Amino acid sequence: MTLTAATAPDADVPAIATRSKALLATAALAVLLTAADTYVVVLALQDMMAGVGLGIDELQRATPIVSGFLLGYIAVLPLIGRLSDLVSRQRVLLWCLVLFGLGSVVTALAVDLPVIVGGRVIQGIGGGGLVPATLALVADLLPRGRRGMALGMVSAVQEVGSVLGPLLGAAILAVWSWRAIFWVNAAAAVVLAVMIGVLGRRTSAQVPDVGGGVEPVGGRGASTSAAGDGAHRVAAASSGPGRVARIVGWLGWLALLVGTLLVLLALWAPERLTSDVDYGLPFVPYDGYTSRMATPIALRGLGVLVLGIALTARIWWPRLRAIDLPGAVLLTGALACIVWAFAAADTSKEVLSPAGYVLLPVAAALLVGYVIRHRTARRPLIERGVLAGRVPVALLVSFLVGTALVAIVVEIPVLARLTLTDSQTAAAFVLLRFLVAVPIGAFLGGFLLRRVGPALVAAPGLIMAGAAILAMSTWGRDALGGVVISTLVLAVAGLGIGLAIAPVNDAALADSPDDAHGVTSALVVVGRMMGMVVGLALLTAIGLHQFSVEMQKAAHTSEQTVRDAGVVQVHTVFVGAGVAALVAAVLAFFFLGRRVIGSRRVES
Repeated sequence: MTLTAATAPDADVPAIATRSKALLATAALAVLLTAADTYVVVLALQDMMAGVGLGIDELQRATPIVSGFLLGYIAVLPLIGRLSDLVSRQRVLLWCLVLFGLGSVVTALAVDLPVIVGGRVIQGIGGGGLVPATLALVADLLPRGRRGMALGMVSAVQEVGSVLGPLLGAAILAVWSWRAIFWVNAAAAVVLAVMIGVLGRRTSAQVPDVGGGVEPVGGRGASTSAAGDGAHRVAAASSGPGRVARIVGWLGWLALLVGTLLVLLALWAPERLTSDVDYGLPFVPYDGYTSRMATPIALRGLGVLVLGIALTARIWWPRLRAIDLPGAVLLTGALACIVWAFAAADTSKEVLSPAGYVLLPVAAALLVGYVIRHRTARRPLIERGVLAGRVPVALLVSFLVGTALVAIVVEIPVLARLTLTDSQTAAAFVLLRFLVAVPIGAFLGGFLLRRVGPALVAAPGLIMAGAAILAMSTWGRDALGGVVISTLVLAVAGLGIGLAIAPVNDAALADSPDDAHGVTSALVVVGRMMGMVVGLALLTAIGLHQFSVEMQKAAHTSEQTVRDAGVVQVHTVFVGAGVAALVAAVLAFFFLGRRVIGSRRVES
């Protein structure tokens, strides 16, 4: 039963707060799980390649295994963020976990490259959607000025995933095969989904707002008054779907379940069935094909899935229409093209993937189409007024932070391989000195937000990070061998970047409308991830150019001259990343310190 401000007894408020905190903590654990999955394949990639028939010399063909997750993670973020503003956050979290778990199962069963890439894309969609929904949940549960600690916790948990991912992968690989990594993911997703389902049902989904009233948590549909929400539910109950419509809906969900199970069974292809004279025929691929998806049972499963989608259309189609489906398609397509153009490239040789020269013009055309749609639609995907106040600056700062972060993540192991060790594992442990400091900084940034505004937390942190990264650009052959100094510099860089994460989220959420927290959070995450993809590509282009210049200077080509030129390339990337962090610091200091209320500016 929904409690209102008039009827809720004071004794129930702590219980409601406790259950809300439990829901938020569970959502944060889900973010941790999916963040770890971003890096979990680093050590398992070679085994995964062998599992889908790729040799060690075909690393370029295996790039989509990594970039596929990134594609799904980024491309649909605005869509899912907007969806979380229209339906309950709990429902979005639940379905994102379902998608993540389903993608994990598909990946675990895959024996073909297209299937494993498809599974990774589905994982990315589910994992990416959890982040804005969780950040928006923080904004729903806590008023402005009191979100810092919670945002810091969520940010810290997300960064802890980057540390635990490779360690988890290594631990599982020491005992089982690479497929066990994704079975563990699927099992964890099921547990978390059950927890969110139970907590979401028990939670009254209402917290005090800034003015002291009580409002439901999650989505525009839940942002009306409690009384209005109750009246809406009564009206919905009295005018609910007829018996036939309910039966059709249940049949649709059953078809979706059966279709999914048939497709998964086709991917599994258990030997007991495939070797049976009677039951093995549906698992035999059609002539000219070898993929398990080109079998009668897989195609029948896909057909049943299509039927289920059609039967449940009356449930999901109104929500998609409310989201601005044309705008979502245009923006999702543009982001997908940009991500694939850069993320699928071999960064040691090229900035763009071979298809990038086609994908980028297509992305530009889609972005133009979205801008037109945004200006003409009655309710666009990103509603008018969202990109106001400090939100645009927060997006730009997030982009620059992502650029600085990924430059260190990518280039420190390269520098270690060039100057310190030939072991990939040892190089990864050098990077760990940085990765451990980032979540500590993120938690500290959230804590400091309780006392000072976002500008005075983010700007000093980014100055620290920029100075540390510029110091890295001077490191010679023996720098990483000096463990104390190199660890100190890497830790300062990690702390500085971590300090900026929560303030950026806090400033954007504070200036966004209450019914647009989901899409605003999604845009901040998109900004950071695009910085990691596009920003790194731009710095890599400059670094590759400098590498070529250094090689042309060498009188004779040798292993040492190549190493020296590689170090210069790394230094060039670090200079660009350090400048990016310092520019972000300036923007944060001058523009994140004030928040907009209507047409007035007030100190944050």
